[in-house]
Amino acid sequence: MKLILASGSPRRAEILAQGGFAFEKRVSEADETLPDGISPAAAVEYLAKQKGTAVPMRAGEVILSADTVVALDGKILGKPADRAHAERMLRMLSGRTHSVYTGVFLTDGTRQSLFHEKTDVTFFPLTDAEIRQYIDSGEPMDKAGAYGIQGRGALFVEKISGDYLNVVGLPLAKTARQLKEVFGI
Repeated sequence: MKLILASGSPRRAEILAQGGFAFEKRVSEADETLPDGISPAAAVEYLAKQKGTAVPMRAGEVILSADTVVALDGKILGKPADRAHAERMLRMLSGRTHSVYTGVFLTDGTRQSLFHEKTDVTFFPLTDAEIRQYIDSGEPMDKAGAYGIQGRGALFVEKISGDYLNVVGLPLAKTARQLKEVFGI
């Protein structure tokens, strides 16, 4: 079986490579519009499946697709639209615990596995200067919740409860187990 990563995310590719997986990338062009009122856990599973089923598949391939969201008080925080939006998000996360959900969809066209992982992340209280400097770095602009734990955003993390790689974008251990159990990879 050949593994296909249905994602353009460099972080997901790095995580899979870290796990020793050989794979090919095929970027999904799926519609990522969410139904109204959907929970964060349901949202990531829905989007992961949308992405995975939008990628062309050949016999002997397993598609792996994923989606990650940051949620605070059950509300999904997307990627910031601009500096002001990033600042609002970081102020909301400051000194609080939020949840990061990643949904994973695996299929070979016949069999499939769909699951999500949740990790809780607590930020230290952030100063205005810390927030401004971080936004000036440009790092938060393409990240869910306006931060990247694998970059400078790690400086804000007081504690984490759960899978660190889930916060980066792919719960590797759980994904690897599903690939082995369901698809023999």
